[in-house]
Amino acid sequence: MNVAVANYPFTTINANIGTGYVRVKCVHEELGVKDNPVNSVCQDGIRLIPVRLVDVAGLVPGAATGRGLGNKFLDDLRQADALIHVIDASGGTDEEGRQVEPGSHDPARDIEFVHDEMVSWVESIITKDWARISRTVESGATNAQTLGAALAEKLSGLSINESAIEDAVRKLRLKGDKPTAWTKEDIRNFSTQLLEISKPILIAANKCDQPSAKEIIQKLSGSIGKSHVLIPCAAEAELVLRKASQAGLIRYLPGDETFSINDRSKITAQQMKALDKVAEVLKEWHGTGVQKAINDSYLRLLDGIVIYPVEDETKYSDKKGNVLPDARIMRKGQTAEDLAYKIHSDLGNTFLYAVDARTGLRHGADYVLKNNDVLKIVATAKRS
Repeated sequence: MNVAVANYPFTTINANIGTGYVRVKCVHEELGVKDNPVNSVCQDGIRLIPVRLVDVAGLVPGAATGRGLGNKFLDDLRQADALIHVIDASGGTDEEGRQVEPGSHDPARDIEFVHDEMVSWVESIITKDWARISRTVESGATNAQTLGAALAEKLSGLSINESAIEDAVRKLRLKGDKPTAWTKEDIRNFSTQLLEISKPILIAANKCDQPSAKEIIQKLSGSIGKSHVLIPCAAEAELVLRKASQAGLIRYLPGDETFSINDRSKITAQQMKALDKVAEVLKEWHGTGVQKAINDSYLRLLDGIVIYPVEDETKYSDKKGNVLPDARIMRKGQTAEDLAYKIHSDLGNTFLYAVDARTGLRHGADYVLKNNDVLKIVATAKRS
């Protein structure tokens, strides 16, 4: 996918939807088989699992009230499970997206205002009909006997479910059965907690390879390290590596901490100079951080685990004979039945049991999935 890349405000206007990959160690070596994936990629024992990424327009202060592209930005985020907030760790871009002297801007301010704008966005949705909702909950006049049930439909467009709502109420020790007694501060704190649960944020500290970035990143790690996942990134270095790899000049897999040159005779002096500079970045930061940001978003923020569904548990294959054809990212705590629905709604509706390909044991619908499970889903035949 080709998208505009430039160093000026609002280069991105319409959301760019693309595919990234979560990188994990594949199970085929442990199982002693040679795999041939269909819906993912395996290279040198590394499984690359496709995931959906959406690049949205930048946010400026006042976005929650519609300033800049605020309404569009927030609307594009509705279906996101997690957010990667890319900041300029060199301090060379201000909160309006304008270039300034490197080191002159504190990106901690960007982190704070984006968080505040998003909380204000959620808060505005909740408070719009709060009086009626809170009275309904307390009166028990409808089937919505709990605040979670009453708010779930209103917030469903933000991919916020009843469980997240009830979790936020519980963590803040608010009285879910007495919402009319909540103060404005209670609602603000509730909106904040709800956002942290339903749309966790990872900070990608880009331009970590710039001279002014190291000190800024150290300060950020000390000030926000406990409340946010912070990953130093060098996107430009990653781009150089991707292009060189695609051209066949080097061997590099996203997330590697090093690369190897295939044929020096095919590399110009200028290209070699660029690769040498990138090699220094990889050595100092143990990679470009780009792949780590994607991995940590899915596997750390979202508690992701990897499951390998198969149709023939004895051969670890699908019905066409493809070995370990697919790898699915599920969440810790999800069940075998959840996996069935993830594969296909019909499979979930007719679920009988799952077979563990390693042990041959049968698991019921409530079996809690474990990382690197290889499972066959057995269902009843669907009637025509």
